[in-house]
Amino acid sequence: MPKTRKTEAPPLVATTLGRETSFSGTLKFKDSLRIQGKFEGEIDSMGRLIIDDEAVVNARRIRASSVVVGGVVHGDIEAFDRLEMLPSAKVYGNVRTSKLRIGDGVVFEGKCEMIRDPLSFDPFAAGEARAEGEEAHKNGS
Repeated sequence: MPKTRKTEAPPLVATTLGRETSFSGTLKFKDSLRIQGKFEGEIDSMGRLIIDDEAVVNARRIRASSVVVGGVVHGDIEAFDRLEMLPSAKVYGNVRTSKLRIGDGVVFEGKCEMIRDPLSFDPFAAGEARAEGEEAHKNGS
C-alpha cells in the first residue's frame, strides 16, 4: 500500500488586505494579517504578520509576534518570536527579533538586534518604557 505524504497546511490568516487595497493609518490586531497591497503607517500586534511578495509597506514601525516579509518594507521591524525574510524581500530599516531567517537574494539595509529575553518583549509598550524595562531586566531588577 503506497504511503500518502502529509503536507502541512498553511496557517490560516484572519484578515487579508488584498492586492488592490491601499491603507494608511495604524493597524492593531491579535490574530494574523496578510498584506498583499500597499500600507503606510504603523502596525502593533501580538499576532502574525505576512507581507506578500508584491506588497509595499512604508511603516514608522512594525511590531508583531511573528513577521514574514516577501515584499518591500521601509521601516523598522520588531518581531517577538521570529522574523523571516523570504528571497523576494527588500527590507530598508532596522530589525529586532529573537529568531531571524534571511533567504538567499534578500536585500536588507539596516541594523539587526537580537532579543535575548523574548519574555520581556511587549509590543504595546511605549519605546522609552520598553527600553527602561529591558535595561532593568538586564540589571536584575
